[in-house]
Amino acid sequence: MTLPKSLHSFHIPVMGLAFTIDSPIRVAPFGISSVISIIDDELMEKMNAFYSKKFDIPYQEISKKAQDYRAERITSYLNLVDSIVKEKFSKFKTELSESKLALDNFMATLPNKSTIKEGLSNLMNEGSALKENIQNYLESHLKAGDIDVNIMTKVDKDNFIKGEQLPVEFNDAHASLRGFANSNLNSSVVLSAGMNPRLYSYFENFTDFFPDSQGHLKKKIILKVSDYRSATIQGKFLAKKGLWVSEYRIESGLNCGGHAFATEGFLLGPILEEFKNKKSELIQDTHDVFVKGLSLKGLAVPEHPLDLKLTVQGGVGTAVEHEFLLENYQVDSVGWGTPFLLVPEATSVDKETRDLLAKAQEKDLYLSGISPLGVPFNTIKGTTNEFFKQKRIDDNKPGSSCPKKFLALSKEFGPEGICTASKKYQDVKLKELETKKSEVSSSMYENAKAKITEKACLCVGLANASYLENDIKIKGQAQGVVICPGPNMAYFDKEVSLSNMMQHIYGNASVLSNVNRPNMFVKELKMYVDYLRNEIATISEEVTTKQIKKWEAFKSNLFEGIAYYQNLFQISIASENIKIQMDLQFYKEELIAVSIPELEIA
Repeated sequence: MTLPKSLHSFHIPVMGLAFTIDSPIRVAPFGISSVISIIDDELMEKMNAFYSKKFDIPYQEISKKAQDYRAERITSYLNLVDSIVKEKFSKFKTELSESKLALDNFMATLPNKSTIKEGLSNLMNEGSALKENIQNYLESHLKAGDIDVNIMTKVDKDNFIKGEQLPVEFNDAHASLRGFANSNLNSSVVLSAGMNPRLYSYFENFTDFFPDSQGHLKKKIILKVSDYRSATIQGKFLAKKGLWVSEYRIESGLNCGGHAFATEGFLLGPILEEFKNKKSELIQDTHDVFVKGLSLKGLAVPEHPLDLKLTVQGGVGTAVEHEFLLENYQVDSVGWGTPFLLVPEATSVDKETRDLLAKAQEKDLYLSGISPLGVPFNTIKGTTNEFFKQKRIDDNKPGSSCPKKFLALSKEFGPEGICTASKKYQDVKLKELETKKSEVSSSMYENAKAKITEKACLCVGLANASYLENDIKIKGQAQGVVICPGPNMAYFDKEVSLSNMMQHIYGNASVLSNVNRPNMFVKELKMYVDYLRNEIATISEEVTTKQIKKWEAFKSNLFEGIAYYQNLFQISIASENIKIQMDLQFYKEELIAVSIPELEIA
């Protein structure tokens, strides 16, 4: 196995707005890479004040009166995180060189096949000039985890002042990108939720994203994708502009946390197989376009293609699965998200919500319609947000006050946009529905009403956990906490230390109780079969030929995926072989039983 250049073969993906907002401060000194969401500048400003006070660093508030306050707040917070991580990393290296216990504990959290682990073991066995040798070794081999950032490309609201629309560079995602580009970080921006051509073009304004004369990139681009075709289209679009995608972060369409972007029935295993088989082709084809893009700009052209990583995330939960992904698909890193919500040393979650996560069963985790984006959203029953939202519905005051407006993206009532979770929007929609009450059945009326009022204020709900955990005052309407674990949370049932979670990932310990946890690929298959069945069952309009063809293709792709897995697991993971094959056969029969309606002929 070729080990990744970083210290670890796993990373912590972005989670919500708050849950990884300060994860680099917590885990980067130990070599773990993680991702900060840079949507919510208000949350970052509050965290800037909190950590400046905690580490006795001078703090200068950036108020909303500043013309470019959003980008400036993001830059300021990222610079603060960078400086804290560097300081903590330096102290950690000193501790390792001075304390054998600290060094032993650290080595226990490294991958078993780690060359650094082997090198440190050899030095410790030598015994002579121990401290100095170890100090030198650590300086030359240890690397802090990356402080990466995430921009959800669709969260790019136009902004206005006194009814006048501001230039496009003041759109939310554009300002977020500028905040990262102007920071001191030498890391990557993870772009998720699909292509935003205007935003992608805006990258051209920042030199850090172009290679220098040695082919080095100060700031890199990572694309979160769910299939190979999407990766090639987006990668070449950026390459034409002289921008290189340094990593494709392949995520399960459904078996993930947060927003779930279902594929057309394409399963994770076959998708990874295609990336593995076509990696060289992807690199060369994109490089050819990239060279032309750089040449047109008169910029330095690298002699050889730049590095390209393939990583994967979504539903992994055991060391066996982790190793299988690295070995069989030759990925550079595996994302572990949801399980880290139960690691207080790694993520920012309030105690009440963490307790709720630990108790979660399969039945409590579900794909909801609560997101104002209109995209299915993985969440859990029993959140404090659900309580406050239902109370407003019961009091006949549904909807949110909408203080942040990051998701005010519906232009239905005007160019300034409105959020479908807002009281203003829901009042209008409920009034419209009331006028049609006599035209529909009572069940259809109640279903339509529930669809309007189920939307949650994610802007506040996904940020509140950090405020609660750090005892920062929350102003405005009570929203509680929205949390977005993947279905994998059902199999993790207790708070875990960072050290134990790392040992679990590498197979030196287990944090799982004795539960009947399905293989990650089987779990995703089940979700896709359920998704198709639900789509067919809940369609509200007349079925069209186009819809039938879509379902038939979806079903056909799932059958192909099952055949791929049946072949794959005949030769791999022998200990799990029989159970996986039985599960695959079960879901194949379930899929056969899914009936696609026929076109009604008048």
